[in-house]
Amino acid sequence: MSDVITAAVAALSEKMSGADFDGSAKFVIEGEGSVVVDASGARASDEEADVTLTADADTFQDMMAGNLNPTSAFMSGKLSVDGDMSKAMALGSVLG
Repeated sequence: MSDVITAAVAALSEKMSGADFDGSAKFVIEGEGSVVVDASGARASDEEADVTLTADADTFQDMMAGNLNPTSAFMSGKLSVDGDMSKAMALGSVLG
């Protein structure tokens, strides 16, 4: 597992701790791998999810650090969303 994925799992675990997010989301970090978050937490995985969010490593790291709002990343084309948009919006409020 890459260092980027390991860091992503840690960051998402922290952000999702105690969050009210029902469903599943997969973060595809281009060139690195995938992380899935759901009620059981965050883990490195490529399983199916309700919504898939795809971004490069820099964009993802900026979102996790709070330097880039997920909605802004989507609107600027840095983040693509495939699947249930309502789940993406709920996740955005958790991560935002």
